[in-house]
Amino acid sequence: MSSNRRKSSVLAADELAACEVVNAQGRSPIVLACEHAGKVLPRSLGSLGLTEAHLEAHIAWDIGAAEVARRMAERLDAPLYLQTYSRLVCDCNRHPSVGDFVPVRSEDIDIPGNVGLSTAQVEARRSEVHAPFHDTIAAAIDRRLAQDRETIVVSIHSFTPVFLGYNRPWHVGVLYNRDPAVAQKALAALRGQKGLCVGDNEPYSMSDETDYTIPVHSEQRKLPGVEFEIRNDQIQNAGGQDDWAARLSQLLLDTLR
Repeated sequence: MSSNRRKSSVLAADELAACEVVNAQGRSPIVLACEHAGKVLPRSLGSLGLTEAHLEAHIAWDIGAAEVARRMAERLDAPLYLQTYSRLVCDCNRHPSVGDFVPVRSEDIDIPGNVGLSTAQVEARRSEVHAPFHDTIAAAIDRRLAQDRETIVVSIHSFTPVFLGYNRPWHVGVLYNRDPAVAQKALAALRGQKGLCVGDNEPYSMSDETDYTIPVHSEQRKLPGVEFEIRNDQIQNAGGQDDWAARLSQLLLDTLR
């Protein structure tokens, strides 16, 4: 174990690594990422002043997303990178320079333990949680490119059915930034499925300020990429998770063909 980990001001030496890697040797061109997979808080942060109900809610993690991503990794034989810690520690789909990298408020909930942090405290979260996660992904992609392997970066998220009183109609959103190629194929395929309301950069739109994985790991390397947002009331049980994993996996396989 490295001396940096032992000297950690956020994670203790015996705590989980920030990145869980599944199926590292997967043969698929697809590289899967789930930036809001986990809801763990480091012991040093306590509960951040929140209740247990808050820490189980969507403000802490993307409910159902990790389970969908794991099933997709198995179906596609794809490597998968999951963030272990809650986005309330720091948001691993944000650039560390943006204001909500460490959120002081999420939806309508204040996060007392994130208020008034020093620059050093924010930097510790970046270096111990955000950086190890993304460094792991970057190293894996660099190895693939050195081997001249086709690579498509796919990020898996979920969103709430209701946000600040607004009922969101979409079953799934397809998000993209500078390169819409994969997203447009995905949008067409999903819109061809009966009964689905599909968001085009909804319920969120992607940008360098609001996202990290696709802009950095995909676009900066000139690689194709796309982010899927699934409404979380559809993936709170195994049946829904299986359904969406199968749906998105088949869509990606069709895109590759």
